[in-house]
Amino acid sequence: MTAMTVNDQIMNALPIPVLTVGPEHRIVHANAAAEAFFEMSLRMMQRQKLSDFLPFGSPVLALVDDVRQRGSSVSEHRVDIGSPRLGAERIVDVSACPLGDDSDDVVIMLQERTIADKMNRQLTHRGAARSITALGALLAHEIKNPLSGIRGAAQLLEQSASEDDRLLTRLICDETDRIVKLVERMELFGEERPVERGPVNIHGVLDHVKRLAQSGFARHIRFVENYDPSLPPVLGSRDQLIQVILNLVKNAAEAIGIDAPDGEIILSTAFRTGVRLQVPGSQERVSLPIELSVIDNGPGIPSELMSDLFDPFVTTKVQGSGLGLALVAKIVGDHGGIVECEPAPRRTAFRILLPMHRADDGRGADL
Repeated sequence: MTAMTVNDQIMNALPIPVLTVGPEHRIVHANAAAEAFFEMSLRMMQRQKLSDFLPFGSPVLALVDDVRQRGSSVSEHRVDIGSPRLGAERIVDVSACPLGDDSDDVVIMLQERTIADKMNRQLTHRGAARSITALGALLAHEIKNPLSGIRGAAQLLEQSASEDDRLLTRLICDETDRIVKLVERMELFGEERPVERGPVNIHGVLDHVKRLAQSGFARHIRFVENYDPSLPPVLGSRDQLIQVILNLVKNAAEAIGIDAPDGEIILSTAFRTGVRLQVPGSQERVSLPIELSVIDNGPGIPSELMSDLFDPFVTTKVQGSGLGLALVAKIVGDHGGIVECEPAPRRTAFRILLPMHRADDGRGADL
């Protein structure tokens, strides 16, 4: 085995795109991750220049020239290399260094920011959910008991009240019931028991939620299923995953509205690789290859809400409590997963990455 073959194998094993650029920005070599990133084979890439892949005047080109002049490594963070070929927005960190003292070739490494940003946001989402754990327990203890007394007193008054006054006592009872339901939802955040996890067929979860939705709040909406039939089981709690998907589908249906003639919700699953996260309460780091998505063609989410979308009490609904997505973030976080929203005009996509179930011998279980 030659040294060049060994080097090629090492390069192709790297999970980040690595390019070697020669004079006039011509591509000399690219590893497998770079081929996947640019969606083009090495042979085709070698016929083109780096400038053919990047937007006009991209700072990456200037960075390559700077490396040649300095003869040392240069890095630049959060560079947008979006183009019609690569997509509207592709944010990367770029590092470049000379290949050697006697060569004009420059090695470029691209680290896409999408996953890193998702990780950072996910930690924020989990912190927001944990921040109201104690509040949920406090509300359950300090508010539910007095509310029961208030409701009982209103019912006693109702027995001897006039017709007009009964409307007021009924209002007291209804509002008391509404507050109790809100508090009960808050109690879910105080649940600190370990999640009992096992193999869960995520398609069974999606089908169950779809049936619930079509028999009630989403009977007027068309559902589209884009499933990967070979998907392995998820490691999780079936009941809690149903709660997560039900919240997302209900939000999607409410965003679309009852009067939309072309309302559509897409449920999709896929197998992804390359994302690893530490499971809460353990030192184990697991991969998150199971992706499931809930996508709707509603009006979208206001940009000013995106940074706080998974925080409690953040909502666009007049009668909303703002706890649904906070609960989603907590449950997904308890499962060791990631939840992310990808908004666009007339389209909102919630994507969840979860660990898959493995057999006792450590192998991925089959469906």
